[in-house]
Amino acid sequence: MSTEQFTKGRGAQQNPHNRFSKQMYEMRDDFLEFCRLEGEEPEDNQTQYIPIFPKSIVNKVDSPDVGMSYSLNPYQGCEHGCVYCYARNTHEYWGFSAGQDFERSILVKQAAPELLEVKIRNKKWKAATIVLSGNTDCYQPAEQQFKITRKCLEVFLKYRHPVGIITKNALVLRDLDILKELNNHGLVGVHISVTSLSEKTRRILEPRTTTIKKRLQTIKTLSENNIPVNAMLAPIIPGINSHELLPLAKAVADHGARSFGLTVVRLNGAIGQIFTDWIHKTMPDRAEKVLHQIQECHGGSLNDSRFGVRSIGEGKLAEQIHSMAQLAKQRYFKDRVFPKLNTELHQHYKDGQLKLF
Repeated sequence: MSTEQFTKGRGAQQNPHNRFSKQMYEMRDDFLEFCRLEGEEPEDNQTQYIPIFPKSIVNKVDSPDVGMSYSLNPYQGCEHGCVYCYARNTHEYWGFSAGQDFERSILVKQAAPELLEVKIRNKKWKAATIVLSGNTDCYQPAEQQFKITRKCLEVFLKYRHPVGIITKNALVLRDLDILKELNNHGLVGVHISVTSLSEKTRRILEPRTTTIKKRLQTIKTLSENNIPVNAMLAPIIPGINSHELLPLAKAVADHGARSFGLTVVRLNGAIGQIFTDWIHKTMPDRAEKVLHQIQECHGGSLNDSRFGVRSIGEGKLAEQIHSMAQLAKQRYFKDRVFPKLNTELHQHYKDGQLKLF
């Protein structure tokens, strides 16, 4: 790893120019964040939490290949620092950079539980699974302080409404009590992201995330409580974690996951520049090889924005990845099913007809 101008504890190593703003926000040091990585020295690298006040909180997902219809994001930006994260680009709409700003300037939506309740009590609303973390992780470090995700789960339970959760943080186990109650009514499914079995890879690829050991234990604990878990082995990055696909699938299966999904990495928008800079600093010996293999999966580009193709990739490398995935499903997930969530209860609870149950 090149140590030249390397920022410890962060994924992105730069703040590329915001395409939509001539003037970007400057970092403030109002909030001194304790250093989470072992051996990290205090520096001018603190995280700040900025309250924002949206008028609505549930987002309709129009993209046909995302796998969800509605999402809810308690936080904008994510301190986990995953260098490949597609959500980085959305930070530019708020006047920030998709680089280190995305990891250090976290926008907090404290009114999310109240806005959620207004939404799902609306007479016109028909229950459909709302996914927490369609964009950024709802259990990122900010959740320890603000507890917005837990309050939203309480609303989902109150109105018997189905909810999905996507996270790579063991903090989800803090809310095991609510998850168990939701699951008693078939109202919850959890998607745990596991991208590598190597701690060395995890530390540089996703610097402020839960360790791999804790993520696998999280899958096991949820599964032991009969809460359905789908493992997200995503993204698969040729030359970095693609060789781990079969061992990853076996590990999550051994810990109780009922299914798994994957995507082939694509570096859209500003992420191409951020990732390219990062890999030359962290893996200089194989940077060009990795970048060329990613391009090979997307017709010679680091990104492909075509629906139905963008997250699958094409070409021989992508075909090999998906062939391994099919083998993994046959070998480790035979007869396992991730359930469809219950949408039938909500209407009665929304209308206050609790006596029917």
